[in-house]
Amino acid sequence: MIMDKIALTLAIVGGLNWGSIGIFGFDIVAFLFGGANSALSRVVYTLVGLGAIWCISLLFRESDPVEDRS
Repeated sequence: MIMDKIALTLAIVGGLNWGSIGIFGFDIVAFLFGGANSALSRVVYTLVGLGAIWCISLLFRESDPVEDRS
C-alpha cells in the first residue's frame, strides 16, 4: 500500500533526524527548513509524527495471504 511506504519513509526521516540530534547535536530538518520554529520545519515534524502514528498500525495488521494462482 502506498500510504504504508510514505509513512515508513517519514518515520525513517524522523529517526535519522533524531539520530543526528543525539549523536551530533545537529537538527537536519531545522537546518534545511529555516530553524526549528519555522513553519516549514513544523510541517515536516508534523508529517513525521503522523507517519509514525500510521506505522503503529503496521504492528497490528495481519499480512495478506498470497493468492493461489493454480
